[in-house]
Amino acid sequence: MQNITDRFLRYISIDTQSDPNNPAFPSTEKQWDLANLLVKELKEIGMKDVTIDENAYVMATLPANIAYEVPTIGFLAHFDTSPDFTAENVNPQIHKNYDGKEIVLNEKENIILSPDYFDDLLLYKGQTLITTDGNTLLGADDKAGIAEIISAMEYLIQNPDIKHGTIKVGFTPDEEVGKGAHKFDVEKFGADWAYTMDGSQVGELEYENFNAAGAKVTISGTIVHPGYAKGKMVNSMLIAADFIKALPANEVPEKTEGYEGFFHLHGMNGEVEKTELEYIIRDHDMEIFQNRKKLFQEIADQMNKDLGSDLIDVEIKDQYFNMREKVEPVMHIVDIAEEAMKQLDIKPLIKAIRGGTDGSQLSYKGLPCPNIFAGGHNFHGRYEYVAIESMEKARDVIIKIAEITTKKYSKK
Repeated sequence: MQNITDRFLRYISIDTQSDPNNPAFPSTEKQWDLANLLVKELKEIGMKDVTIDENAYVMATLPANIAYEVPTIGFLAHFDTSPDFTAENVNPQIHKNYDGKEIVLNEKENIILSPDYFDDLLLYKGQTLITTDGNTLLGADDKAGIAEIISAMEYLIQNPDIKHGTIKVGFTPDEEVGKGAHKFDVEKFGADWAYTMDGSQVGELEYENFNAAGAKVTISGTIVHPGYAKGKMVNSMLIAADFIKALPANEVPEKTEGYEGFFHLHGMNGEVEKTELEYIIRDHDMEIFQNRKKLFQEIADQMNKDLGSDLIDVEIKDQYFNMREKVEPVMHIVDIAEEAMKQLDIKPLIKAIRGGTDGSQLSYKGLPCPNIFAGGHNFHGRYEYVAIESMEKARDVIIKIAEITTKKYSKK
């Protein structure tokens, strides 16, 4: 059986950064490089019905090795990485027997991964960590999930004494730009339910996520010579500053936690004549979420009224919704994952996701899909890391879920 670490390192060596501004599927051609490699590996380990479609969605089947019917379960992960930070030329660093102290990622640039700032590091004292060299993200989101799923399938193939029903696996592009489930063929996948392996800390088990929308604010101004500007120039950047200040100051990511929602300004580009602001709007509660979008528009409308002209244009688009509504009627699928963790002496951490996964959209497409930890931390940036032991535990949870599902339904 191939070492899960070697598999993970091979995947992160391939740049699969997605592009939010390209409507194509996938949004970057380089995502095909890993997608095609996954097809090859799935065939090599003995998976059946391995396919890749015109949009780079990869699917495969592990046939049942039992004579009776049990539900078909699935496991999913995405192979793109975040557009927020470079994924080119990832140079992983392996730190054995982590001592709980600072890790120097890049001595020249003085880039340090410190438990004083990232206290989750201390959860992995004595374990083997894989980090970046400070110049790129790592790609554990979600190449750790891919490595775990394929390693679990390989283990089940090589250990037929572990009884299981039919298992489906799927790997998706463009999750990081909100499109990962848009063209996913749920009917073709053929699972009764599935799990995304896309969480963080060991033990995470999630079936709630944000309701999400993206908002683009375009502000028009008027440019004239600054020496003769009185009464004529309209500086769109100053109007943008007023718009930003009009939103609730404490309802931003850096000041919220748990179920608290936010307005997040994540992009800004401006000149006197035109300024664009890019926001994401998030909340777990649907009513509050709708009110957030309403407030956003109302601020623009009031400012336009005060300015005496429609200089501010707002475009708001829903992205995904809280999967809790779709998972709660089938809570046994969460119970199975929880039991799997307990049998492996992993403490389940059942909580709401302060974000989203492919599973949130898939749940609304008819495939209930809770989220399970993949083990990585500090996603989307230079401080990303994962413990090898965490990936091994996630792999074991997948195997145990298959085993428990089979036993559970053998009595019916």
